[in-house]
Amino acid sequence: MLKHKSVQLWARRLHIYISMALLLVVLFFAITGITLNRPEVFVSDSPNITEQQLTLPTELFSSQQGEFVPNTKALLDYLSQHANVSGTPSEVEVFTDLDGNELIEGEISFDYKGPGYNATVFIDMTTAEATIESTHYGIIAVLNDLHKGRNSGEVWKWFIDITAVLMIFFVLTGVCLLLPKKKTLITSMKWMGAGSIITALIYLAFVP
Repeated sequence: MLKHKSVQLWARRLHIYISMALLLVVLFFAITGITLNRPEVFVSDSPNITEQQLTLPTELFSSQQGEFVPNTKALLDYLSQHANVSGTPSEVEVFTDLDGNELIEGEISFDYKGPGYNATVFIDMTTAEATIESTHYGIIAVLNDLHKGRNSGEVWKWFIDITAVLMIFFVLTGVCLLLPKKKTLITSMKWMGAGSIITALIYLAFVP
């Protein structure tokens, strides 16, 4: 069945179109595979750290849940508009010390995380002052995190999954195209066997 003319035609088309669709993507994952494997060579040891100070509206520190319970959505919206932050915010942590209806001490803290980037936000509710420390690890760190899907969002994770599925189709259609060519298939199987054996030997002999 796999050797049928129509199957071979579609296998050839899929093999060509998938290879072209994934050309730059495969190059990206190949290159970032090297940068991930050798971080001491490519990743900077001196990240760019910046600090921001911001005065927040006091109405952000109250909500329908209580006078000293922050309006988390409004707080995050305000920071996204007025502070130089990016990435996905973590869960907001709040600590308050009250004396009756008086706020003695109040602290809000959370993080933003993105590819090659993180920011720590600390807010003093008594002064309405926010301190934001942002750390940028450089373009290679961004690419490495994209390779791993780390802090890259759900859409990018789906992109990696779909890319992996297309790579599987690329390999399978390549095998399908080899089936009618007995001599080439036998040679290819020998190369596949040799590659698999070498990989297993390297793992058994050199991986701690």
